[in-house]
Amino acid sequence: MTQLVEGGWITVIGVTVVFTILGILALVLYFVGWLERRLVEREKPAAAPAPAPAPVEAKPEEKPKIPPRDLAVITAAILAYTAKKASQLRPLPFRRKISDAWRLYGLQTQMEDSEDFNYEIGKW
Repeated sequence: MTQLVEGGWITVIGVTVVFTILGILALVLYFVGWLERRLVEREKPAAAPAPAPAPVEAKPEEKPKIPPRDLAVITAAILAYTAKKASQLRPLPFRRKISDAWRLYGLQTQMEDSEDFNYEIGKW
């Protein structure tokens, strides 16, 4: 019975120590955050409001116009180039099943293990 009471006291003391240390760490982190906020606020001087700049009229940007005929020729050239590149590409041949050796080796190993097990038991 004394061992049970002693174990209970050790548990209570251990839990108390852990939560006390966690509480101290939380307070330290809170204080560091508070101190950092105070230092950052102190570094920023109060800025005087700057006078608003006079509004500048925005000029719409003029894009150079491409004649429709030239645009059609450029588009056709790009499409012809991509079609030529696509026709030069060919799929690479590959074999779906490289070798059946690994599967057969696995089956053979399982059969040997089963035979060894049966020999040890004495069924054969």
